[in-house]
Amino acid sequence: MAFILCFTLYNWFAYNLVREQFSLLLTLYSILCLSFVYLLKYATLSFKQLSYMAFVFRALFILAIPNLSQDFYRFIWDGRLIWEGLNPYLFTPNQLLDLGNLPIAEIDTLYQGMGALSAMHYSNYPPLNQLCFLLAAVWSSKSILGSVIVLRLLIIAADFGVLYYGKKLLTTLNLNPKLIFWYILNPFIIIELTGNLHFEGVMIFFLISSLYALVKQKWLLSAFLLGCSISIKLIPLLLLPVFFWWFIKNKQQSTLKNFVQLCTFYTLVLGVVLLSFLPFLSQELITNYATTIRLWFGNFEFNASFYYVFREIGYWFRGYNEIQIIGKITPLVVIMMTLLISFLRKNPEPKALIHSLLFVLSFYLFTSTTIHPWYIATLLMLSVFTNYSYIVVWSFTVFLSYYTYSQPDFKESYIVLCLQYVPVYLLFIWEVILKRPIPFTMLKVRT
Repeated sequence: MAFILCFTLYNWFAYNLVREQFSLLLTLYSILCLSFVYLLKYATLSFKQLSYMAFVFRALFILAIPNLSQDFYRFIWDGRLIWEGLNPYLFTPNQLLDLGNLPIAEIDTLYQGMGALSAMHYSNYPPLNQLCFLLAAVWSSKSILGSVIVLRLLIIAADFGVLYYGKKLLTTLNLNPKLIFWYILNPFIIIELTGNLHFEGVMIFFLISSLYALVKQKWLLSAFLLGCSISIKLIPLLLLPVFFWWFIKNKQQSTLKNFVQLCTFYTLVLGVVLLSFLPFLSQELITNYATTIRLWFGNFEFNASFYYVFREIGYWFRGYNEIQIIGKITPLVVIMMTLLISFLRKNPEPKALIHSLLFVLSFYLFTSTTIHPWYIATLLMLSVFTNYSYIVVWSFTVFLSYYTYSQPDFKESYIVLCLQYVPVYLLFIWEVILKRPIPFTMLKVRT
């Protein structure tokens, strides 16, 4: 019964819902989440049966045009630019459109679809992500739906890669392999990644396979895979300091050898990232990409938590928006906190390493100026290796952010923000700071 209900609701999400229908969206999503929890905690289903469900729910979206996000238009745009021999890092869509006579199919639909904000900025997607966009152009250069199908198949393949390596890593750590379904079957992951075509899932595939290789003492392979993860999304760059103690605390060899391995690991990770940029390399690329990253921290605001508190305090003292100041301070605070967690929490064991990765990324998102729902996908993946449930709760409450799209002026509600973040922070304090696990974490999934 729960399977049939989920099947029906996912089909509705894929082909009938629009993001302005907030009440309907939240109602259907709530039912999906309740059904999901029932399937994992109370239904007697085998690993294979749960895997089949994960595939069927994703397959429902194959022919659907994303209806909760417009980012995919920019993905297709960048891929078709590369296919035509143009560098997506050197021109904004607005600049290219002004030139005219671009040999890109459906150019007006792509331009209108991506929205004015995306059209006025340079591409910020790293090279391996651009390769995914290029594959969509290679296989379907004249059909948006065809390109969507290719992108979706890549994301689905990555999800099942996560299923494979996530299960192996859980087994290696003597954890219940079914815990992986808190990620794979989570409605948040299915809708935001498979449905809305966000490539966090591909980044997570490389990250989890990298962690598995590291645990298996294949640290050169781990470094290569981590570099690939960064070349999909830059976020794993923030996690690099956390690996320090993994190498330094290896008691089976000398401190000097540990240090050499650490340096080699970091060099290979960064080398993979830099090499991936070589096909696009130019002075303009460096300038444009740096400009785009600065804009991200200094101009964009959406669905933030602590940042909005700091912004309100700034209003009281200065009378205007403080993002230009806070946006410069926040990255420094995040870096300092990352180093603090990395060097004070010594992580020679796999579980301790994953906990530190989770805390670093949590702090980054707690203080970020912009939180789109799909940003927390990596946190959710890391959480399955822990007893913490605050991310699972956040994967439900984060959908409250779609309330903004139902408002004519896209004005955010502080009440809705509180409903989203207060449960998450209360659970974080209870579980992480007070170290009081709740029953939900003690029985995560039915064996």
